Amino acid sequence: MYAKCFKRVLDFVLSLMALIVLSPVLLVLTVLGAIKMKGNPFFTQLRPGKDEKIFKLIKFRTMTCETDENGELLPDEQRLTKYGKLLRSTSLDELPELINILKGDMSIVGPRPQLVRDMVFMTPEQRVRHSVRPGLTGLAQVSGRNNITWEEKFAYDLQYINSGITLGKDIKILFMTVGKVFRREDTVRDGTVSDLDFGDWLLQKGEVTEEAYHRFQEEAKDLLGV
Repeated sequence: MYAKCFKRVLDFVLSLMALIVLSPVLLVLTVLGAIKMKGNPFFTQLRPGKDEKIFKLIKFRTMTCETDENGELLPDEQRLTKYGKLLRSTSLDELPELINILKGDMSIVGPRPQLVRDMVFMTPEQRVRHSVRPGLTGLAQVSGRNNITWEEKFAYDLQYINSGITLGKDIKILFMTVGKVFRREDTVRDGTVSDLDFGDWLLQKGEVTEEAYHRFQEEAKDLLGV
């Protein structure tokens, strides 16, 4: 009953209350972001949601849009600003996702929404994670977040779903999330600025061929209409 009915109601009420209470913070971060990023303070990206329906995720921008002489984006480590690092370490960049929760694209607790180009590399079993709404936080995030392997992330996602989604479990994950945020733990993989995409991870480990890698990347582009 909770997972099918009450969870969505709770998501709507809590996200609406959070948007109202945090509106001054959101306003300040919007203005600061516009100054620091020299333009649009928001970052939007298409992600797979429940039943793999594509939606537009909203976050605060943490990297600039600087390009090289060929018009290509500079590496992440050159575009990530001190302000962006602060947003990431405190998870403040995630606050606009409250709008996604209010709209019904996401839930407060659930598997984190990954990229479409990550989804196409997942096994059918791993893609079961898309049978529920993605979350602002989830079991994988409080169990290591970006400092565990991709396979471990998906295993935690499936554990959350297969063991039964309950109010008690969601409350526990929320309290654990607060602790992680205050301790600023596991926001990025040790030694990196931005984590590898799942496909790049598999290619690096030799678990997909170059041919399969490029085929899946084209599949992702087709899904995105690129």
